[in-house]
Amino acid sequence: MQFSIVFKTIGLLLMVFSLTQLPPIVVDVIYQQNETPSFIAAFALTFLSGLLLYLPFRKSTKDFRIREGVLVVVSFWFVLSLFATTPFLLSESLRMTFSDAFFESMSGLTTTGATVLSGLDDLPMAILYYRQQLQWLGGMGIIVLAVAILPMLGVGGMELYHAESSGISKDRLTPKLTQTAKALWKIYLSFTVICAVAYYLAGMDIFDAIGHSYTTVAIGGFSTHDLSIGYFDSIAIESVAVIFMFLAGINFSLHFFVWRKKNVLAFFQDSEFQTYLLMLSVLIVLVAMFLLDSGQYQTAQEALRYGIFQSVSMATTTGFASTNFSLWPLILPVMLIFASFIGACAGSTGGGIKVVRVLLMFKLAMKEIKKFIHPNAQINIKLNRRSVDESTLISVWGFFSLYVIAFILIMVALMFTGMDQVTSFSATAASINNLGPGLGDVAQNYGSISESAKWILSFSMLLGRLEILTLMALLHKAFWRF
Repeated sequence: MQFSIVFKTIGLLLMVFSLTQLPPIVVDVIYQQNETPSFIAAFALTFLSGLLLYLPFRKSTKDFRIREGVLVVVSFWFVLSLFATTPFLLSESLRMTFSDAFFESMSGLTTTGATVLSGLDDLPMAILYYRQQLQWLGGMGIIVLAVAILPMLGVGGMELYHAESSGISKDRLTPKLTQTAKALWKIYLSFTVICAVAYYLAGMDIFDAIGHSYTTVAIGGFSTHDLSIGYFDSIAIESVAVIFMFLAGINFSLHFFVWRKKNVLAFFQDSEFQTYLLMLSVLIVLVAMFLLDSGQYQTAQEALRYGIFQSVSMATTTGFASTNFSLWPLILPVMLIFASFIGACAGSTGGGIKVVRVLLMFKLAMKEIKKFIHPNAQINIKLNRRSVDESTLISVWGFFSLYVIAFILIMVALMFTGMDQVTSFSATAASINNLGPGLGDVAQNYGSISESAKWILSFSMLLGRLEILTLMALLHKAFWRF
């Protein structure tokens, strides 16, 4: 293991991240709520720590390998969450414990959206902005952004990119890696700007429009209000949220190809997108029909309004709420939680198992049934009219196996802390799927759970964000053999 290149890279990335603690200072200057000292201290601490890590190894010219890439990615998400706690800990308006601050920062950066905070409407604007910004940075992955910058500083990024993009879709869009990172961020930034303008035109003020655009495009779910999107009680605002949650749940590589071909129909030629659209449509119809049939809402318009919003929000693992869905007939919240297991598309900012993996597992199951009926038949599994090789299918089932094992262990660990079955199940699903809202004791927020439960869930969020394989590789003894 070449630790010199690891320390050098983490140091550089920390210095880059320190710059993101400056925008909240601008927000505080505008609103004058005396949060500037917290963010100045956070900036100084983060930058100097990064500099101290970088300087001793600045002359290291060793090549990055996949093991160093994995170690940097996992370490950096942990270290980043650690330093992101500083403004929360220093703010006199919050008075958070370290466990709460770490939980909040990890939830933000992994775009989970689970929060320990209440009374958001009364918090300083700089703190609210900072929370939203954390999710925006975590959405596309600050590592991918750094890949575009680090080669200029003498650090190669190929292994870093592949370790961060541990999903099934990690093809480069352009010949050069830095160009790929820039292309992804241009799309991401464009969506954010358009979403903010749309929110503003729909009725939000400028602050809320910018803040919610960050967490919508990132599929994060943090809001500047306790009631989330329900605070605005606006069909126009909910419509904007639904459109951009849906778009952010699509593979960003597909967005790039559609933009390059200038042909929207290219979306419908993609197998994963077709499945994504079908699953969302079926979920919306089921939820809306059940809401109307159960008498939860008196009109079809209301049932459809809330059914569409919560279905898209939960299925894409965003976690926004337009109403308190935990009060709906129990089958609906449970069904929505299960929808988050599938999640969004691979290569999107969403969480969950990912649509393409579920699609491949379904195709493999159908293949086994056909093989049982016709033992001698040669059956190929195809995706986008191309045969899927055996190694990809093994990888998908390997991921799913690790996912199930991790889920069970985390849920049992939470039950050992004293959580009831409903709360522990939903909290595990909400964290490992990077969803946010749960049921039972965590339906509103996570402030009431134990300190140990918060640390377990923080680990679960990181596990989900890195799609299990990256973090599990680090825990395997073979990884550390020299």
